[in-house]
Amino acid sequence: MPMQPWFTDAKLGIFIHWGIYAVDGVQESWSFYDDIVPHDQYMSQLERFTGAKYDPREWADLFARAGARYAVLTTRHHDGVALWDTEYGDLNLGKDYVGPYAEALREKDLKVGFYYSHSDWNHPDYASTRKPGRPPEQEDNRYSEVAAEDEDLAAWERFIAYRDGQIRELASRYRPDLMWFDGEWDRSEEQWRIPELAALIRSYVPDVVFNARMLSEGDYATPEQGAPIEPPDGPWELCLTINDSWGYQHQDHHHKSLAQLIRYFTETIGGGGNLLLDVGPMEDGTIPEPQVERLEGLGEWIRKHSEAVYGTVRGLPAGHHYGPSTLSADGRTLYLVLFDAPRAEVGLRGLVTPVRKVTVLGTGAELGHQVVGGLHEAVGIVWIDPPAEADLDPYATVLKVELDGEAELYRGAGRF
Repeated sequence: MPMQPWFTDAKLGIFIHWGIYAVDGVQESWSFYDDIVPHDQYMSQLERFTGAKYDPREWADLFARAGARYAVLTTRHHDGVALWDTEYGDLNLGKDYVGPYAEALREKDLKVGFYYSHSDWNHPDYASTRKPGRPPEQEDNRYSEVAAEDEDLAAWERFIAYRDGQIRELASRYRPDLMWFDGEWDRSEEQWRIPELAALIRSYVPDVVFNARMLSEGDYATPEQGAPIEPPDGPWELCLTINDSWGYQHQDHHHKSLAQLIRYFTETIGGGGNLLLDVGPMEDGTIPEPQVERLEGLGEWIRKHSEAVYGTVRGLPAGHHYGPSTLSADGRTLYLVLFDAPRAEVGLRGLVTPVRKVTVLGTGAELGHQVVGGLHEAVGIVWIDPPAEADLDPYATVLKVELDGEAELYRGAGRF
């Protein structure tokens, strides 16, 4: 399937990890899987979850102000608790939180994404088999697998039927634009029936986008937490937490600064990717204020520099400019990001296409420029006058470099 243009131009999405784990503020699913929290204690959160202040329109309004073009909600994590009133399985919140979320996003022209875990560590038929090739000496986790001699393939078929039933509900009721799968490591592609699963979803949503954890059916790469040094080829997305946790955890106050988030964002879009920035609402449905503040701040920066964000493609490879950059879709305008106040001219290396004009995005101030050096095919450096202090953005200044044609770069080693 061809990649949907909306995804590659979205630049920013919001990840929402919300579930019963927010009640006690424990790690989602893994806390009982790894025996950090007793299973009974973890599951007791189901009865204590209220969602009392859940207002998806407030969420959608915040996400739109942040500059996001899509959001991804954890409809069902590895703990198996569904956020909609599913007819399959016994674990849900007795209420549909997914439908109002999808409706609210679409009212703001945001694309609707659903996170869904392939694995379900609470389902009675899930721990009925194991991944082929898994070394027998590795210790089995009782929530996810059994010893080879105890496999029950009939139980696994029941699990797949349950999984397909839930996916059919999500696809047919809400028509998601994006399905963000997780938990793929627990089984093989053949065990998950990945092609059949993709066909099921596409029968309701032909243009749906899948992340790479749909294995052979994935449309884009999904690096997590660690920003790639070499951006992946093709479409990709960096999923990143604002603090150190995906879901709400009371004790986690280690929030990234707005300056850091703007760096992550500009470096990601400069490499041709989207930033999927995570928020962890509290159990009542309210998003913690430090996360709201950072989304508001990021949105303010994006609005000021929207020309360098939307409608652009990945920018210059490393070495041409000391910082991220983006390129207009027609290839005729470069946008250079400066994180620090320049103490001298800004150097732009290896640019073959002549520069017509340089301005500061957001203020319109024009900057002088000149080409110095160069020999034969090895072009000189474009030196751009530093912006005045009044034209500097407090977080990241963007220079708009208009060219006399499509950007052409020299990538050679020079004359020796």
